Amino acid sequence: MDQGIYLITLVGTALVLFAAFSSLVAFRFGAPLLLIFLGIGLAAGTDGLGLDFDNAALAYFIGSLALAVILFDSGFGTSFASFRQAAAPALVLATIGVVLTAGLVGVATYYVTDFSWLEAFLLGATVASTDAAAVFFLLRVGNISVRERVRSTLEVESGSNDPIAIFLTLSLVSLIGSGEVLQANALAADIALGFLQQMGIGLVAGVVGGYAIVRLVMRLKLEQGLLPIFVLALSLLVFALAGALGGSGFLAVYVAGLLAGSARLRSTALLKRFQDGVTWLAQIIMFLVLGLFATPSQFAAIILPALFIGLFLIFVARPLAVMLCLLPFRFARAENAFISWVGLRGAVSILLAITPLIDGLENGRPLFNIVFIIVLVSLIVQGWSVGPLARRLALTVPPRMGPLNKVELELPGSARHELLAYRVVAGSPVERGQRIPRWAKPSLVVRDGRSMTYQYAGRLAAGDHVYIFVPDRYPRLLDRLFASPVEMDPEDAEFFGAFAVDPERPASDIEAAYAPGLTEDEQKLTIAELVRERLGGRAEYGDRAPLGTIELIVRDVDEAGAITAIGLSLEPPATIVRVPIFLSPRDLLRRLFTLGRGGKG
Repeated sequence: MDQGIYLITLVGTALVLFAAFSSLVAFRFGAPLLLIFLGIGLAAGTDGLGLDFDNAALAYFIGSLALAVILFDSGFGTSFASFRQAAAPALVLATIGVVLTAGLVGVATYYVTDFSWLEAFLLGATVASTDAAAVFFLLRVGNISVRERVRSTLEVESGSNDPIAIFLTLSLVSLIGSGEVLQANALAADIALGFLQQMGIGLVAGVVGGYAIVRLVMRLKLEQGLLPIFVLALSLLVFALAGALGGSGFLAVYVAGLLAGSARLRSTALLKRFQDGVTWLAQIIMFLVLGLFATPSQFAAIILPALFIGLFLIFVARPLAVMLCLLPFRFARAENAFISWVGLRGAVSILLAITPLIDGLENGRPLFNIVFIIVLVSLIVQGWSVGPLARRLALTVPPRMGPLNKVELELPGSARHELLAYRVVAGSPVERGQRIPRWAKPSLVVRDGRSMTYQYAGRLAAGDHVYIFVPDRYPRLLDRLFASPVEMDPEDAEFFGAFAVDPERPASDIEAAYAPGLTEDEQKLTIAELVRERLGGRAEYGDRAPLGTIELIVRDVDEAGAITAIGLSLEPPATIVRVPIFLSPRDLLRRLFTLGRGGKG
C-alpha cells in the first residue's frame, strides 16, 4: 500500500512537471498550450506509457472541480465594464447560439454515423459550447491583443454558455437511457423549464455567493496566507451549493468571481497571484486526466466521420450560429469572422462526453471518441491560427504602454490604500520630468542603495525605486507615468494614423478639410462625439471610424470611456479582407437583397 502511494505521487508529479516544462516549448513555437497538456495525457495513457485510467466518474469529478476553479478565476479577472459592453451579444451566443450549434451538428452527425437522431443531437449538445479555459488562456496567456469589444464578447460567452450545453446533454442522456418514446412538444417544454431553472438558480446563487465572499473577506481579519485558500474554498462552496439546488454551478461560480473581482477586496494582488497558480494547476491536471482517460487505439474506427463533424462545426455550424445570433448587433465582417473562429472546444466538451459512459449508454464510447477527436481538431486548426487570423483581419491593437516594473503591497489594517513600488524605466514620462499627480503620495526613493525622501531626491533617474501611497482603484495614469515608451513598429504607426487631431474640435473642421460628406447635424458635434456616434455610442482603444476617404482612429480613452486622443489616416480605406466562409449579418442581408432584385451578389 505504501509503495502504491509513492508510485502514484511519483507519476502524478512527474506528469505535472513535464507539462509545466512543456509550456516553454509551446510559448516559443506558438503551439496551443492546452493541446500540449492533452497530448501529454494521451502519451502517458493506455496506448502510450501504459497508465490505465478508466474511471469515468472520477475523471468527470476531477474535471468539474478544475473547471469551477478556472471559471472563478476567469470571472475574477473580467471587469464589469467589459461585461456590460459584451453582455447582450455574448448571452445571445451563450443561449440561442448553443442550441443552433447543437442542432446543426446533430443533423450532420446523423447522416455520417450510425447514431440515432437522439444520439446525434446528444453529440451536438456536447460540443455546442465554447470552452472557457481554452478561450481565456488563448486570449490572455497567449497575449493576443484584439479589440476590447470582440475580446469581451468571446470571454463572456465562453464563461456563460456551459449551462444550456450541460442541461441539453444531461436531458438527452436521461431520455436515451430511459428508452421512452420521443415527444417533441414535451421535450421542448422540459428543456425550456429546466434551462430557466439552471440559469435562474445559478445566477441567484452566484450573486448571493459573490456578495457573501466580498463581505466575509472584508469583515474577517484572516492571516494573509489563509485568505486565498478561504476565497478558493468559498468559490467551490458556491459551485457545489448551486449544483445541489438544481442550478448551474458553473454559471454560479463565474458570476461569483465576477462580483468578487469587481469589489474593493483587500489583498487583491495576493489573491490574483494565488489564483493564477491554482488555475494553472487546475488546467494542467484537468487536461492530463482527460488525456489519460482517452484510448487512441479506438480512434481509427471513427476517424473519418469525426474529422468531418469537427470541420463541419468549425466552418459551417459555428459561423452560421454566430451570424444569426449577431444579427441585432453592429459587428463588422472581420469581427464576425473572428468571433466565429475563436469558438474553441476543449475540456467542457470532453467532460460532457463522459456522461453517456457514466450512464452506460450503448454508444457511449464511440460518442466520447468522436468528441475527443473534434476537440483535437479544434485545438489544432483554430488554436494555432487565432493569432495570425487576428492580424489578417486587422483586429489586433498595439500595446498601450511599454514595459512596467511595479510591485503592489497591501497596507496592514487598510483596504482603502496601497503602497506601490515602481522602478523608474529609462525614457518613461517621470524620468523625463513629468510630475506625479497630487492624489499620489511619494514617500521614499531608493537610489544606488541609499534611501531618501522624495522631496530631497530631486529629479527621478532611471533605476530609482519609488514607493508611493495611493488610494484604491488608482487611475491608470500612474502606471503610464512609470512605463517605458511603447516601441512603435511601422505597422503600429500606420495603425494610429498619419497625425493626431483634437477630439474637442468641431466635426465641421473635418468636413471643411476633407469633405467626407457629414450631415449638418454631424457637423455640429465634436470630433469625439462624431466618432462615438459612428461606432454605436461607445468607443474603445483601437476603434476605427471610416469617413469617406479618411479614417478616424481612437488612440486612447480615459477610465470613464471618454475619448482623449484621436488619429487621422489619410490613406484610402484598406480593401476589406475577404473571408469567404464568414459573412457579417449586414453583408448577408445585402447579398440576399441583391439576389432578390436579380443582381449580382
